[in-house]
Amino acid sequence: KRNVVDLGATVTLEESDGSLNEFMVVGTLEANPGGGKISSESPVGKALIGHRVGDEVIISSPISVPYKIKKIRYQLS
Repeated sequence: KRNVVDLGATVTLEESDGSLNEFMVVGTLEANPGGGKISSESPVGKALIGHRVGDEVIISSPISVPYKIKKIRYQLS
């Protein structure tokens, strides 16, 4: 399960131009996009849930942007 995106995962995404973005997928009450925490109910969160490293996901907000999942990690408590 640790190699699949789910709640609590920190996901590194690569855009088509090679730039990297990192997000943590959290519940709706913890969401803070400016702080890198996105809700599992947001368009980005919904698109990532259930995917694995190497998968390409298309995230449609105002425009469709393809991202490749480069890394998934979970913090141990």
